[in-house]
Amino acid sequence: MAHDSERLSGLVSRRKFMMASGASGAAALAGCSSQGSEGTNTSASDGNGGSEPSSLTADGSSTVYPITNRASSLWNGNPPADDQEYWGPGQYDIDTDQNLADYWAGLYGFEPTEERSVPPFQTQIALSHSGTGVEGVINDRVDIGDASSTAESILGEDNEELENIVDHVVGVDGQPIVVSREIYEAGVEEITGEELKDIYMKEITNWSEVGGPDKDIYAIGRAEDSGTDTAFRANLYGDPDAPIEPDTRKGQNQQVAELVGQNDNAIAYIALAFVEPDGATPPISLDIGGTVYEYGKNLGAKEYPLNRDLHCYTYEDTDERESAFINMILSDFGQEKFVAPNNYFKLPEERLEEERAKLADQV
Repeated sequence: MAHDSERLSGLVSRRKFMMASGASGAAALAGCSSQGSEGTNTSASDGNGGSEPSSLTADGSSTVYPITNRASSLWNGNPPADDQEYWGPGQYDIDTDQNLADYWAGLYGFEPTEERSVPPFQTQIALSHSGTGVEGVINDRVDIGDASSTAESILGEDNEELENIVDHVVGVDGQPIVVSREIYEAGVEEITGEELKDIYMKEITNWSEVGGPDKDIYAIGRAEDSGTDTAFRANLYGDPDAPIEPDTRKGQNQQVAELVGQNDNAIAYIALAFVEPDGATPPISLDIGGTVYEYGKNLGAKEYPLNRDLHCYTYEDTDERESAFINMILSDFGQEKFVAPNNYFKLPEERLEEERAKLADQV
């Protein structure tokens, strides 16, 4: 994938590992300035001679954005424990009477505020592409890089920065194929994997060739630096650099969904969070090797070739702010509140434990 691997292969990290640990890390969080990586201070002056944790920032994939943005919204809201709609820890076997962000941040030594809408530290989530998110982490622009494809496929497998970033998988997307409502209602509810390949290679160009109306196919793709596009090519064609030929490309899932709804002859690959079965982006089934993969039934199967992990990347070790926020997403509470409502698949408990093991030690 020349557009990403060549552009990012020359990136040189401006960070050096300076993680405080153990008692010294806890002491730093209690009042002194501490750091996860150079340039990523976990504390900043509060203007009164003391210090307070700096904001946590994230940027990247529009696929992962619904997860981290929703998590950020609740974190910054810091609702109390008796708010059953947004927190209610007793529903998740969490024994605390603390506000939401106070509880999760407190596991890593941050002082609670005990105030709604005043978390121990703020979180800010931006929206762009997977490549931008990974690049932002490496270049010390953000703390967390959201990505819907692997850093290996973005940077290239030989990039030395792969040794410096930590991959936190927070959910799974069974990437569906959607078509315009008119095409779906004209009878195109299922195609084969080979037909899908041929559509994006311009070998099939009319819907009549796959049992639909006599209309040209308008194939919509994602931007070449997006994780959705990388995953689509890697999973379907076995090569993230496969030279597909969509009629147009859009940078974000939101834009793809809007374009499908505006046309009567479109097809697109998209994230699960943007499917509207009864609306403008109905999903169609894929017959791959004799197995039919259908939305709402088995897109989460390991064998479904368009499955992809959803990632939150951090640089070198994961500091206490990053760990507190990601740990919340990796909890039963977070999987239910941030992953499942977006139609993504929750991680099984065994895998959740593997991901939690990558976080900083709790105090």
